[in-house]
Amino acid sequence: MISVFISHKLLSSLEKVFPDEAPGAPPFTTASALQGERFGFQWALSPDQGDRLDAVVRVDSPLADAVCLYAVGCVPSLLPAYEGSDTDFLRRKPGLFPDVLAPTGGEISLMGNQWRSLWVEVALPPNQPAGSYPIRLTLAAAGNPGETLAEAAFTLEVIGARLPEQTLIHTEWFHCDCLALQYQVPVFSEEHWRIMENYMKNAVKYGVNMLLTPVFTPPLDTAVGGERPTVQLVDVVWEKGEYRFGFDRLKRYMDLAEACGIRYFEISHLFTQWGAEHAPKIVVTVDGREEKRFGWHTDASSPEYVDFLNCFLSALKGYLRRENRLEQCWFHISDEPSRDALESYRRARDSIREVLAGCHTMDALSEVAFYKEGLVPHPIPANDHIEAFLEEKVPRLWTYYCCGQTVEVSNRMMAMPSARNRILGWQLYPHQIEGFLHWGYNFWFTALSRKAVDPYAVTDGGEAFPSGDPFLVYPGENGEPVPSIRQMVFNESLQDMRALQLLESLLGRAAAEEWLEREAGGTLTFREYPRSAHWILDTREKLNRKIAERNR
Repeated sequence: MISVFISHKLLSSLEKVFPDEAPGAPPFTTASALQGERFGFQWALSPDQGDRLDAVVRVDSPLADAVCLYAVGCVPSLLPAYEGSDTDFLRRKPGLFPDVLAPTGGEISLMGNQWRSLWVEVALPPNQPAGSYPIRLTLAAAGNPGETLAEAAFTLEVIGARLPEQTLIHTEWFHCDCLALQYQVPVFSEEHWRIMENYMKNAVKYGVNMLLTPVFTPPLDTAVGGERPTVQLVDVVWEKGEYRFGFDRLKRYMDLAEACGIRYFEISHLFTQWGAEHAPKIVVTVDGREEKRFGWHTDASSPEYVDFLNCFLSALKGYLRRENRLEQCWFHISDEPSRDALESYRRARDSIREVLAGCHTMDALSEVAFYKEGLVPHPIPANDHIEAFLEEKVPRLWTYYCCGQTVEVSNRMMAMPSARNRILGWQLYPHQIEGFLHWGYNFWFTALSRKAVDPYAVTDGGEAFPSGDPFLVYPGENGEPVPSIRQMVFNESLQDMRALQLLESLLGRAAAEEWLEREAGGTLTFREYPRSAHWILDTREKLNRKIAERNR
C-alpha cells in the first residue's frame, strides 16, 4: 500500500514548473483548439514525502490516439541572462531550468517535496470532428497500477474549422556536423543520413519549412583560423585547368528534405560571417586527392575565389533549374555584417552580382544602410532593430532574434517566461512578416565552434549565450531528437499566427487587424505588447470563438 499524498495542478503550456517552487498560476482545465492544431498543457505533480516515486500516468480519452506524453526535465544553466538584459525573466541566477521534453509512455519519476511536470501534447487530425472531448489523467505507482494516487480532468473543445497551412517561411539553422559529432558517425554515412532524416522530420513537425543547405561547409560561428567538420554537399574537382561539380549528394539532401516536408532551401553563406572578408572552407579534389583550396587563408576578393564562385554559381543555378528548384532556393552573402563591414560586403556582393541576378538573396543584419544602398534586397533585421526597416516599407520583410535580443522584445531563453516566446506570432501577423530565421536548431558547440558539448550539461555555449539560444532540440537515443518546451511553445506562436490568418479569410484583412488591435488595446509592435500568459490564452480563446461564429 502506497501512503503518499500528491499535490497536483493542471497548467497551461505557458508555465514553467521548477522543482523548488509550487506553481502559482491558476488551474488550467479547459480550452479550445482548431482542427489540425498541436495543443499542449501540463500536469504538475509533487509527492509530500519520500525520496523517489516511480509512477505511471494513464490517459483515458476519445482523443487518446492523438495524445503524446513527455516528462519535463531540468537542465543546468550557468548563464541564464546577460547582465544588460531587462527584468522580464523568471530567474536570473544560475540553476536548473525546465526545458527537456523526454517522450514517455506514461512513466514518470517524482521526488518527495519537489515539483515535476508531465507535458501533454494533443496532435489533432485535420479532420477531427468538432466537439468537446474529455482527457482524464490518472497517476498510479509503477509497482501498484491498480491504486490511484491522483486524478485530473481536462476538457478540450475542437472547433469545426481547420487551421490553415503555414505561409510564414521559417528556418532554424540545421547543423549537420553537430549530428555527426554527437552520434559519432562519419559525415554522410548511411547512419548520418538516417539521423538527419529524423531531425528534419522533427523540424517540420514544429513549423520549420526552410532548411540550411551546406553546399559548402557553412562559415558560421567559427573562430578565425578555425574550422568545423566538413559537411560539403557539392563535389568539386579541378582538372585540366577547370572546375567540375558533382551534385549527387545535394540532390539526395534536397530530395530527403522535401520528402520530410521542407519547401525552401537556404544555400549556405558564400563568404565568412560578420563582414564577408574571407572564403568558406571548400574542399577540392586535385589529381585524385582532396585539398582545402579555399578558407580563412583566402581573401574574399581574390581573383581566384571570385572566378571559382562565378563558375560554381553558374553551374549550381543550371542544376537547380533542371531540378525545378531554383525558385525554392535563397542565397546568402555573409551573416550579420556590421556597419563597418559595409564596403567589404559590397565588394563581395558585387563580385557575384551578375551570376545571382534574378535569384532570391537575403542576409541577417541590423543596419538599414545595407538595404537603402541596394546591397541586400531581402534584409532580415533583428526584432529589436526592425523599426527602421518597417519605416522603409521593405517588401516581404523577415525578422530574427538571437542572444542579443534580451531587452523589451520577444525571445525564447530558458529563463524567460514562455509567454515571451509565444507572443511572436501575434507580432508577426499585423506587420505581415514573410519569414523568420534563427541560428540555433541544434548548435551543440561552445562559442565559435571551438569544441563539441553535451547539450544536456552545457546549455549556454560555454557561458557565451543565454541558455536556450544555441539549440531547440536535444540528442536522443537511436538518432532521434528530443524536443524542448521552447520548441513546442514557439510552434504554438506560429499556430496563433495561422489562426489570425484564418480569421482574415473569414472577415477580411482590415476587420481582422481591427479585432486584434482592439483586443491588444492598441497596435502590437515588437517592443510594445501584452506581457502575460493570461492575455495570450484568453485572446486565443476569443479568436477561436470568433472563428467558430463566422464558420457556422
